[in-house]
Amino acid sequence: MANKRFFYIVVFAFLAIVATGCASDSSTKAKLVDGKVNVVASFYPLYEFTRTIGGEYVNAINLVPAGVEPHDWSPKSRDIKNMTKSQVFVYQGAGFEGWVKDFLGSLPADSTLKVVEASKGANLIKTSENKEEFDPHAWLSPLNAIKMANNIKEALINADPAHKEAFEQNYASYAQQLTDLDARYKKELASTKKKEIAVSHQAFAYLCRDYGLTQMSIMGLSPDAEPTAQDLKKMNEYMKEHELKYIFFEELVSDKLAKTLAKDAKVDTMVLSPIEGLTDEQVKAGESYISIMDKNLKNLVKALQ
Repeated sequence: MANKRFFYIVVFAFLAIVATGCASDSSTKAKLVDGKVNVVASFYPLYEFTRTIGGEYVNAINLVPAGVEPHDWSPKSRDIKNMTKSQVFVYQGAGFEGWVKDFLGSLPADSTLKVVEASKGANLIKTSENKEEFDPHAWLSPLNAIKMANNIKEALINADPAHKEAFEQNYASYAQQLTDLDARYKKELASTKKKEIAVSHQAFAYLCRDYGLTQMSIMGLSPDAEPTAQDLKKMNEYMKEHELKYIFFEELVSDKLAKTLAKDAKVDTMVLSPIEGLTDEQVKAGESYISIMDKNLKNLVKALQ
């Protein structure tokens, strides 16, 4: 049964490649490297945490290509091959990657792949009172990011115990940077006049929880959700009630709706990145999780004056 499920995943992946052309296969350029711990991460933040902690001893592969929004992305045949043959596979969990269950179910019984659910043990936010459903955007809390990075560190040590000291040192250094980031957010946002933000994508519940903010979103947890006329009306009323001057949008999703609503409400737009991936320009500029979080903080402080 497992082999049959794996076959269907591969066939589906092949058809997807044929249908969408070579450009969609840009995530498959990364290759496994002999002599290093090969770690495949399901999307950007996990890739960065892995690369930072693993250092020279780890070959980290980010499945989702630069410029691609990961919510509805699914792996291609080469991606599945890399995941199957790597030593460690890291995914977010909490419902973020809809394709993971089928992939894990397709693994043979004798697979030695070490699987890490990065959000396990993090302080998650439930999205429903009656169901075990969670908001998956846990990495937008620096404190959760520390926990997620620790889960990755433990997996690397398990896969390569000879370099435990290096992984521990790299993790300690990065955890301190994340702790400092959390301190900057606490200090800067504690003194803002406003505490409400208008966003295009309901991705910032963790950031709001940690720093005393409230978000009103045009769309839901998925950035591709279609808002109703009533949703737009509520957003307009919310911005007027709280005298908001900005609607936040993200780089990996079209800003057309946010700009249309901003024009109607006579407010401006500004970027608030959920850091689900980097654009090509951000990659070339050497941006990182922390640098983008700092830019988010700067924009938040400006919008909340």
